[in-house]
Amino acid sequence: MWCIPPKQNAEFAAHMEDVLEVYSRPYDEKNPVVCMDEKPYQLLDEYIEPIPMGKDNRTQKYDCEYVRKGTCSIFMFTEPLAGWREAHALPHRTAIDWAHQMKWLIDEEYPNAEKIVLVMDNLNTHATASFYKAFLPPEAQRLAQKLEIHYTPKHGSWLDIAEIELSALTTQSLLGVRIPSLDALNDILAKWHTNRNNTQKGVSWHFTCCDARIKLKHLYPEIKF
Repeated sequence: MWCIPPKQNAEFAAHMEDVLEVYSRPYDEKNPVVCMDEKPYQLLDEYIEPIPMGKDNRTQKYDCEYVRKGTCSIFMFTEPLAGWREAHALPHRTAIDWAHQMKWLIDEEYPNAEKIVLVMDNLNTHATASFYKAFLPPEAQRLAQKLEIHYTPKHGSWLDIAEIELSALTTQSLLGVRIPSLDALNDILAKWHTNRNNTQKGVSWHFTCCDARIKLKHLYPEIKF
């Protein structure tokens, strides 16, 4: 949810400033700042074969009827300062799914990092406890110790840069199409993030704690001395 509380909210302000401090850090190869988020996605197939339109036959007119093929979850990871992102679609979004996605991030994408500074929302599965549901204690502890976690405020997912990447993904590749299977969706995701990485599309974040204290002054409790 992209919300800002209408009145004083110390908890929101505290989490917001914590995330904004992380975004102000310079690039550090050994301690990369990575944002993650996920979104549900409905798989759909055609009830009637689409009609090709236009001279190149690439544009299609879809019938209003469709066949539901189940739901899945898209996991998005991005390191804004490196201009990198990757998205995967999985059948579910359980604690074990999250744990295995994080193991991939830690061991395959950042094997040489001392710590991964992770920004994400406080979903119930987004916790180091999930490692203990998926792996034996020594492995769960190893993975947990590789993370420095910073949670966005409740209803403050606009502070998660992975939300921006999910929005770009949706606009550029998922709107107006029907995708019938997990494999087909993952093919689309792979092409999208490969192209976006190759063209070095990045996010330039300018909003700081100082800005927040001025523009969102109403969020901060009044301190009377």
